[in-house]
Amino acid sequence: MTVRRRTFLQLLGGAGLAAALPGCSLLEEQQTGEMVPSRARLPRRFSVPLPVPPVARPVRSTAEADFYSITQRAADVELLPGLSTPILGYDGIFPGPTIVSRSGRRTVVEHRNELTVPTVVHLHGGHTPAASDGGPLDLVLPVGGDDGTFAVHEGGEVTMGRREYDYPITQRAATLWYHDHRMDFTGAAIYRGLAGFHLVHDDVEDALPLPREDRDIPLMLVDRSFDEDGALQYPAVDPMMHDQPGVDADHLEGVLGDVILVNGAPWPVLEVAAVRYRFRVLNAANARGFELALRPNPARGFVQIGSDGGLLEAPVEHATLRIAPGERMDVVVDFTEFAPGTEVTVVNLLGSGSTDAVMRFRVTRRQSDDTAVPARLSEVKPLQAPDEVTREFRFLRRRLPGGQGWSINGLTYDPMRVDAEIPLDRVERWRLVTDVHHPVHVHLDPFQVLRRGPHGPGPYDGGWKDTLDLRGGESADIAVRFRDYAGHYVLHCHNLEHEDLSMMATLAIG
Repeated sequence: MTVRRRTFLQLLGGAGLAAALPGCSLLEEQQTGEMVPSRARLPRRFSVPLPVPPVARPVRSTAEADFYSITQRAADVELLPGLSTPILGYDGIFPGPTIVSRSGRRTVVEHRNELTVPTVVHLHGGHTPAASDGGPLDLVLPVGGDDGTFAVHEGGEVTMGRREYDYPITQRAATLWYHDHRMDFTGAAIYRGLAGFHLVHDDVEDALPLPREDRDIPLMLVDRSFDEDGALQYPAVDPMMHDQPGVDADHLEGVLGDVILVNGAPWPVLEVAAVRYRFRVLNAANARGFELALRPNPARGFVQIGSDGGLLEAPVEHATLRIAPGERMDVVVDFTEFAPGTEVTVVNLLGSGSTDAVMRFRVTRRQSDDTAVPARLSEVKPLQAPDEVTREFRFLRRRLPGGQGWSINGLTYDPMRVDAEIPLDRVERWRLVTDVHHPVHVHLDPFQVLRRGPHGPGPYDGGWKDTLDLRGGESADIAVRFRDYAGHYVLHCHNLEHEDLSMMATLAIG
């Protein structure tokens, strides 16, 4: 087993700042990235039905826990009609199977790695012990072990072939997701398909008259680019994902695709009744931000009921919905005012050309509706943060010997270095500062947004967050408290190319 790390500094040579990061500018406030144009013939939009990921069934249950088994394997699937696309999939599908948990009841998921590369599984938004958090060094090697071609690092807990992830689920109802988190290769792995939903329910949510069952629909939004034969185009330095991290110099700012997929389908259409629906919107793209709008727009637009960490205190109406990579927003859309035959298109105000639309709803029938969005949804107790900033994290480009890179507080990620030691159960005020657009994700526990620059929280900052959409040249103060679990966790940018090229820091909790 070899122990080595080749950083992006070895890959870039001496490219200058502007040449290395052509898409980065303080004017790029909404997203940072460079397009990879498809070579495949793209399908007609709104011609493919929206698929809904299957719900996983436990392989066994006890009085306290449900046990699941997922196999990570390569598969050929039809994403673009008529073409076969090789993917890396949880159970060979994209998105992976949806796991549904109950707050207060353990969920144990065994992952078996039948791929040709190591993996790590992170439950994004999970309040999880460090051993099951999916730290970037905690590799699951392929069945058959390490053949010496993989970068394996000191400090990680490496397992052969399979690993059990034990989730206590001592958290409120929320829309979570699980995805690969292997150091240096997260962007390539998720782009190729390693992502799925994990939904948590509780009694508070169940008591509300919200839409449920077949009118409670998860929507995973990504952008991808395709070669002529249907293969995914990702500009990796090492297409085999063995030991050389990162992307080519043209895409250091982030990889953008020109095909919008929702639950793995290009620009799909969903037939709906003229009633209320709940949509759990997840931006699982590598770098693309979305600003969603409905055309025609219902009277109340998007009614947001939940954020990353679960239900808001009260619903918030939005004419548009701005969502960055890693973020989730639960919204209710009311189709009751539309006559059968109406088509409602979800457009993307941050897109152009093929990326200016996401999907379409087709109203097909009238139907009775006994659901509602109550004026009060849940209790969100404010964290009592100190007036003074406890610590600051600056997310910046940095000119380094031999190339350009991404840094936090001037440092690139070193898995053997602790960047902050943080006590359990202490509320801190953190200040997050950016140069270009960076969606910032914190593991273990959600936080509350206190202010953006000199102003209060933004329109999408309510409730509990674990990923914060920070635009170019922006700063924000957040209130953070870590509970229950001591150990090493990470803080990073959820632009996956930034993360893989070292915009990550280690937090020693407790």
